[in-house]
Amino acid sequence: MLPTPSTSHVAFERIYEPAEDSYLLLDTLSAQNEKAFLSERFNYNTGTMGQHSPAPVVFEIGTGSGVVIAFLHAFAEVIFGRADIITSGVDVNSYACKATEETVKVAEKDQTTQTESHGFYLGNTLADLTSCLKSGAVDILVFNPPYVPTPELPALPTISEKLEQPSYEDDSHLLSLSYAGGADGMETTNRLFDDIPRVLSKDRGCAYILLCAQNNPTEVKERIRNWGTEWMAETVGSSGKKAGWEKLQIIRIWRVEKIANSNLRASA
Repeated sequence: MLPTPSTSHVAFERIYEPAEDSYLLLDTLSAQNEKAFLSERFNYNTGTMGQHSPAPVVFEIGTGSGVVIAFLHAFAEVIFGRADIITSGVDVNSYACKATEETVKVAEKDQTTQTESHGFYLGNTLADLTSCLKSGAVDILVFNPPYVPTPELPALPTISEKLEQPSYEDDSHLLSLSYAGGADGMETTNRLFDDIPRVLSKDRGCAYILLCAQNNPTEVKERIRNWGTEWMAETVGSSGKKAGWEKLQIIRIWRVEKIANSNLRASA
């Protein structure tokens, strides 16, 4: 089992603290079946004309404490079968961006101390979802969204709202951005889904999205498959069931060749 990156430096009064959903992402992405999928999809030796394949770009939306992106960054060689990955992230909470940078730095230091490899971290961006990304820029996208159904979404902060000494109300608002998902807990996630076909690299892009039972994951997966015959969506991680419902799920979204996918559907 791979160790969880340290987040002891993070101010959890205003940044989401790693919890069951965070650890489910770590467990899923480091599980044998996903390591096999990622290692094959991003194999170092599958480039064209004898060239090595490009370094995969790993991008996390809503990095929070940075525990997930730091985990992928530190253990790239184990998870992806190669250490030359490029990692980055985005968050609407400026404190989370700074915390993530520190978490990655600590994880890097731990790897270096043990003479182990790690990826290349570009830093974090203060932005909303994929607004800072060019088309086709991401190979592996990871998102632990605000998935709790709430009457409304909290307003996004502006850059000018960063305070040196946030009040209790300021901290509460920043935390609410990490869990309040609006109607069905899906308002933010639906905005991301609208842009996934644009931001994922065409030939090898994939995404890992966390959902809860109230998000209706079966309907979500069917909706994604209806994007086109090349699109696939499957549950690859689960926290178990309660009253017949999976409490938390990780779904993987990816493209396959249209011909291959048609054969898959025909034989199903």
